[in-house]
Amino acid sequence: MNRYGPIIGIGVGVAVVGAIVLAITVDGGPSTQPGAATTGSAPPLNPAFDRDQLPADLEFVSQDWLTDFSRTTIEYDELLIGIRAMPIRDRIPPIDNPTFEPAADAEHIDDREPGLSLEIGGDARFYPLSILTAHEIVNDVVGSQPVAVTFCPLCNSAIVFDRIFQGQELRFGVSGLLRNSDLVMWDNVSESLWQQLTGEGLVGDFAGSQLAFVPSSISNFQDFKEQYPAGQVLGPDQGFGRRYGHNPYVGYSSRPAPYGFFQQEIDDRFPALERVVNITIEDETKAYPFSVLETSGPVNDTVAGVDVVILWGGDTADALDAGEIASAQSVGTGIALARTVEGQTLTFAAAGDELFADDETGSEWNLNGTAVAGPLAGTQLEPVVHGNEFWFAWSAFNPDAAVYESSA
Repeated sequence: MNRYGPIIGIGVGVAVVGAIVLAITVDGGPSTQPGAATTGSAPPLNPAFDRDQLPADLEFVSQDWLTDFSRTTIEYDELLIGIRAMPIRDRIPPIDNPTFEPAADAEHIDDREPGLSLEIGGDARFYPLSILTAHEIVNDVVGSQPVAVTFCPLCNSAIVFDRIFQGQELRFGVSGLLRNSDLVMWDNVSESLWQQLTGEGLVGDFAGSQLAFVPSSISNFQDFKEQYPAGQVLGPDQGFGRRYGHNPYVGYSSRPAPYGFFQQEIDDRFPALERVVNITIEDETKAYPFSVLETSGPVNDTVAGVDVVILWGGDTADALDAGEIASAQSVGTGIALARTVEGQTLTFAAAGDELFADDETGSEWNLNGTAVAGPLAGTQLEPVVHGNEFWFAWSAFNPDAAVYESSA
């Protein structure tokens, strides 16, 4: 069966991002540091494997790839073709030589616009989702650490990975394939395929391996500038001749269901495209739906033995609804932080005007996790690995994981 059938046979909408054409259906401690990359349990070589065993369209689009398809952790029919032009790999071009400008001087991004906020060794950078939507991967070096800043707009999954793997520096690209509607990446060393939302090696020499996460968060540009006055923002000219700031997926986050690339049954406990704060520490992950956070106030919790707090608030525009991101409806900001300071575990409560206070010292904290008043003024809570994925995507990859329910 040609797996283009379920995609283009129903009727296709075309989203144009610059010169890129995407096929999309229009029908219905350890807590704050990157986890160590692992080789995991690599699947054994299948000596009887022949490329002719691949589904016809996958064999066709990958005919010049060096990927070792005899090693896989998944069934090949789980991979769908997301690009309708050959070659599909890097048809959505990653940014390999990103350029930045001082955030304090930036005029190409509105204060409400969302982006991925990353700080390593005092080097703070903001990657607007309007730019990440068009490129999906930025291969960067931040604070002397090679990282891959990744974003899958279909899943709203913004995740950073360490690019040093088994002593080698990897460059990641966009394979043009999707699994559970999520970006599948490829690396330039082995041409293995990787799942963006989980960092797991799917196919090839690195199948069964795990990339190391680097803590980051999604916030609006104003909050980033307040937290990092000397920070940098990804500039408006990345060498591709594109104009950023527009959303090619107009109305997407208001849909009742994702596009047809997602072919599983949707977990109906929450709306499919509701955002969740997803915390991942070691081998444990837990979701905190935005709708619950909006009414619960700060959540004091423990994940994998690590005491955390989840803060929600702010005026962050939705990057995947209105055509002009700067004027889009607000979806808020959900940030997860470690709540232990100098050996003392803090307990947070709302303090009004988007401030939070800890019971132990009475200090006041802003949404960024910075103490702005009280005995701990100037203290910064450390981020834990977390994201703001859409519910349908997170639950598909974590069907048995815990979901926070407010006791209020």
